[in-house]
Amino acid sequence: MALVKPFIYQIVGYQNSGKTTFIVKLIQALKNQGIKSVTIKHHGHGGRPDVIPQKDSSRHLEAGALAALVEGDGRLILQADESFLTLDEQIRFMAYFHPDIILIEGHKKQSYPKLLILRNENDLELITYVNNIKAVIVWTHSLIEVVREQLGVPVFHIQEDSAVAEVSEELIKLVQ
Repeated sequence: MALVKPFIYQIVGYQNSGKTTFIVKLIQALKNQGIKSVTIKHHGHGGRPDVIPQKDSSRHLEAGALAALVEGDGRLILQADESFLTLDEQIRFMAYFHPDIILIEGHKKQSYPKLLILRNENDLELITYVNNIKAVIVWTHSLIEVVREQLGVPVFHIQEDSAVAEVSEELIKLVQ
């Protein structure tokens, strides 16, 4: 049984490291085991995230609404402007959906348990300031032993199918 419900797990790494691809596979694996997840993604590219133009909800925001909610056939879409929620506030908001786990993409400096993705040797600096690392995925085989020696956590190559399976198994144990 998880100590905290919902359980929070982060996937972190630099831009274009494969975070979104891994999260999509992880969500699918968790869903196949009956685990409900929600996600929070940090838009780290600068500026505001894109919204779909010319849709009614976007037009509402352009007219000055702080938030626009669209619901249809079980799908809910929320867009909000001038809403500077902290990560803790975002977590409380997403907890409304009663997930078993909240997956956070990004927010490297937070202290939740996390998977770190490293593309190359230049990314090794992340090990020095990212904390609570529970597993690592690397893009180059030469990093596997280096990371294992420094952290003592499971390390997977980006092409290993077992990475998603093993991480999802560990998360399932924590949320049940």
